[in-house]
Amino acid sequence: MVKPLYETTVISNGGRDGKVFSEDNTFYQDLAVPKAMGGNGITESNPEQLFAAGYSACFNNALMHILKSDGQATIEPEVKVTAYLLPDKKDGGVKLAVDLDVTLVDLNQQAAEDYVEKAHNYCPYSKALKESIDIDIQVNVN
Repeated sequence: MVKPLYETTVISNGGRDGKVFSEDNTFYQDLAVPKAMGGNGITESNPEQLFAAGYSACFNNALMHILKSDGQATIEPEVKVTAYLLPDKKDGGVKLAVDLDVTLVDLNQQAAEDYVEKAHNYCPYSKALKESIDIDIQVNVN
């Protein structure tokens, strides 16, 4: 393996009704099963929210990088990720799916779609996921 640009380790205890925390103590989050999945509806986070947060931030950063490298550094994209936990008919388990809703200002629709496609090919989350889960991308311009 080549030398990593960055690495982090997060530990989980207690599953969906537990906690996750980083070894360096810079991250800590209590978890709870969402009410929709039979939980008690507490306001703690869950794995799907954490996944959506990570993907949203990573994709937004990839898009900002692509925009900046093309002289469009003043454009500030907004990336909304909706993560779905779906029944998996293949094995009776569950699987992830994602909606990526990207808003860009001061661009026409075609230019915005081109930048989003470039970011989708650059973002590490997208690279890891695009062959394994359904990702629906919506591009909006204002």
